[in-house]
This record gives sequence, structure tokens and C-alpha cells, in this order.
Amino acid sequence: MGKHVAVLMGGFSSERPVSLASGKACAAALETAGYTVTTVDVDRNVAETLAHLRPDVAFNALHGPFGEDGTIQGILEYLEIPYTHSGVLASALAMHKERAKIVAKAAGVPVAEAKLRHRLDAAESHVLPTPYVIKPVAEGSSFGVLIVREDQPHPPQQLYGDDWPYGDIVMIERFIAGRELTCAVMGDVALEVCEIVTEGHAFYDYDSKYVPGGSSHIVPADLPKDVARKIQGWSLAAHAALGCRGVSRSDFRYDDRFGPGGEVVWLEVNTQPGMTETSLVPDIAAASGHSFPELLSWMVEDASCRR
Repeated sequence: MGKHVAVLMGGFSSERPVSLASGKACAAALETAGYTVTTVDVDRNVAETLAHLRPDVAFNALHGPFGEDGTIQGILEYLEIPYTHSGVLASALAMHKERAKIVAKAAGVPVAEAKLRHRLDAAESHVLPTPYVIKPVAEGSSFGVLIVREDQPHPPQQLYGDDWPYGDIVMIERFIAGRELTCAVMGDVALEVCEIVTEGHAFYDYDSKYVPGGSSHIVPADLPKDVARKIQGWSLAAHAALGCRGVSRSDFRYDDRFGPGGEVVWLEVNTQPGMTETSLVPDIAAASGHSFPELLSWMVEDASCRR
């Protein structure tokens, strides 16, 4: 009998629907690969649930706060249950966009200028010259991302709202024009660079990511060879500098409007990339010869504690 794998999914962040979709897809693929699978819809009693279940491996299909910020990883360490993806420190660092940017820059990865502000201060006056982007400092799936265009006289006023759900601290980042690129790292290997072409969306937002037909993935991306090599190298550098394990995915912008050399800027690393039917990493892995069940099997066999 194969290993007993608990697929952790759901949770209670803004990304719960994405996590449920990822978890369902992963559970089915792992069963196809021969594992015994139990799905766990994570709630506040998850430690008790896992202590009773005692799986051989926890496959982390959670997204967002509590799932990819080191919290669930710490619980799994206490329970001594081997788990997939990155460990406590790397998860916490990567989830905080501004801290991750500091570490990546120190490793020689090109990043965009950014500042942290309370959302009320960011709503009062422009913190950076327009255009710029406002991002919640610790959210995923493009939740709460606001693009401030050149002709906007004032910042987005929804930042003042009492119903703003994404935390009080936001990151204001220089807007980088150009093409959306991403590169997955699997262990110590950077896979093919992928270009994301959004269909009818201003940027790679929630609908582009998760609604069928919202975007298309071009793997490998049509890039100059030296640009592709740089992106792969920077993806590995960010993965290593932050201490990531298993699979991660680094996102980039490439502005080639004024020539093929252009400007490449690293945006962030995702330690819990989506695993839905429209997700990037399964497509990227497939282009490198790894089927979805093979990719997930590699992740299960790579699982450990003290990551």
C-alpha cells in the first residue's frame, strides 16, 4: 500500500475557494498515482484532526494567510508530520512581499522600488509617482491589488473603506510595464519560463488566474535565450535565498518595448503555487515532461520536517 497522504485544503483565508479547487485536483491525482488520500478541510481544530489521523505526509494545498505564511508549517513541525513545500521561515518570509523583496535584492535579483504604508496614508496622497501598484503586503491570488494609472489625480479611495478586508499595511510598488512571465523551481532545477497572456484583463488578476479562458500559458515563452536564462537564474537565486523547498514559482515583468534586452523585474515568489486545472505550475511541469501525478508524487516523496 502506498503512503497515506493528507491533503490540507480550504482553510479560512480569502483564498479558500482556490485552495479547495487545488486540493480536490491534487487528491484525485495522488490517488491516480497510488497513494491513500484523505482530504482535510482545515479549521481551527486542524492539530487535533491531524494528531488523530497521523498521515505519512501532509500535502499542503492551502493558500494565503495561515496556509502559506509558516503557521500550518509550525503545527506540522510540532506534530512531526512530514509536509510538502517550504518550511516555517521561508514561508513566512515569502508571504511578506516587502521582506521577500529585501532578501531577493540582497541575492542579486532585480526588484522594483517599493514602500510600505498604512492604507489610510496610501489613500491620502500619491506615495510614488504614477503609475504604481498597491498590494496587500501578505495576500495572494491578486486579492486587493490596485493599479494607479498615470492620469489618476488621487489614490484609490476604497483604501479608506471600513470593509477593506486585506489588512492595514499595504505595499506601494513602481508599476512595471510589459509581459507577464513566471518560472517554477522544482528542487534545485528551474523549469521552462512561461508567458501569461491575459484575455480581456488589465493584469493577471483573480479571474485571469482561475476562470477558464481568463488567460493562456505559453511554455516555453518566446524570449531571447539570454533573457530566459537570467529569469531561470534569478528564480533559483530567490528560491535559495529565501530558503524555499520543494516547488516554488517566481513571477516577473519583462518590458521589451524598447528592444530585446529590455528590463526584467522580479515581483514575488509563491511558495504554494496554485494546483487547479487552470494553474501555471502543472502546465510548466508538463512542458518539462512531468505529468500532474508525477509532479505531485515528486512533491510527496520530497516531503520532510525541519525544512
